[in-house]
This record gives sequence, structure tokens and C-alpha cells, in this order.
Amino acid sequence: MKQILFMIGSLRKGSFNRQVAKKVEELLEGKARVAYLEYADIPYMNQDLENPDPAEITRVKQEVSEADGIWIFTPEYNRSYSGVLKNLLDWLSRPLVDGDLSKGTAISGKKVMITGVGGRNKTQGSRDKLYDLLKVMKVEALDEGFGIMINPEAYKSGVLTISDEVVEGLEQQVKAFLEFLEA
Repeated sequence: MKQILFMIGSLRKGSFNRQVAKKVEELLEGKARVAYLEYADIPYMNQDLENPDPAEITRVKQEVSEADGIWIFTPEYNRSYSGVLKNLLDWLSRPLVDGDLSKGTAISGKKVMITGVGGRNKTQGSRDKLYDLLKVMKVEALDEGFGIMINPEAYKSGVLTISDEVVEGLEQQVKAFLEFLEA
């Protein structure tokens, strides 16, 4: 059974993207193993901290290296992804072997799916920018990204309503990603 690592682009405990990730986890039950990458403790990317990597970065790189696929759940801030997600990806873009990119990175070659929860444009801006970034990082991102608009009540209640239409879209993503991981 494939191991899929979820990266949530928001550190907020009740984030809407985490709520959607929980729904995707349900949809993957019995089809793949799911783990969540917790990375709130990583420092800001700083070459002064590399070589050796801080323990938090070593842990994150190991979890990413062991995953068969990565599923990113991204919010959208100013038509782009969050700073915490960018920081994580910057650390993951660093070589596994000090100063030798020919040996790869923890994330290079990984297969990735992207889902986003945000405003009216359903995270199209953040997802587009993520595809561009991941391409530079030599990641195989499946172009089946799915965006979800936050229902207005959710801003007050903190609970995202996940409609049948959204579930159908997520089911299509699950099917496509599992096939992608087998290819």
C-alpha cells in the first residue's frame, strides 16, 4: 500500500485546508496509508543553519524521502501560497548530500497532488505558482489540481461545508493520484 504524506500549507489548527485533508484521508482509507507532515517547528531557511541540517529539517527530509507521494493542501494569500509552505519547500529543495545537488533532494522526483481551499478563485493563483515552483524543484506534480471556495458561513463558524460536488471532485483526485503513483 502506498504511503502518501500530506503537507498542509497553513499552520492554523482548524485550517480549512486541514479540514479538506481529513476528508481526503477518509476517501483514501483502505487504498493508501496517510501521514501528516508536521513542520511548525522548522526554522526559517538560512544557509547559516545548514551543514549539518537542524534536527527538525533532518526529520522532515526523512519523512518526505520515505513517502511514495506528497499531497499539498494550499491556502491562497495574495494570489500565492503561504510563506510557511514556501519555507518548507525551500528547505526540501536543498541537497541531501552537502553541496551536491547531483545526489538529489528529499522531494526531487516525488509525485505530488495539489488541492486548495480559499476565496472566489478557488486558490488558482497559489496552485499555479506551486506548479511553477515544483517544476523547478524537479517534482512530478499531477495537473489535476482542485480548488475549493470557502463557504461564507465558514469564516464565522470555523467549519468548512464540504458539498457533494466537492466530494466528487476530491474522489476524482484520489483516483487520479493513486493511478499516478502506480505509473
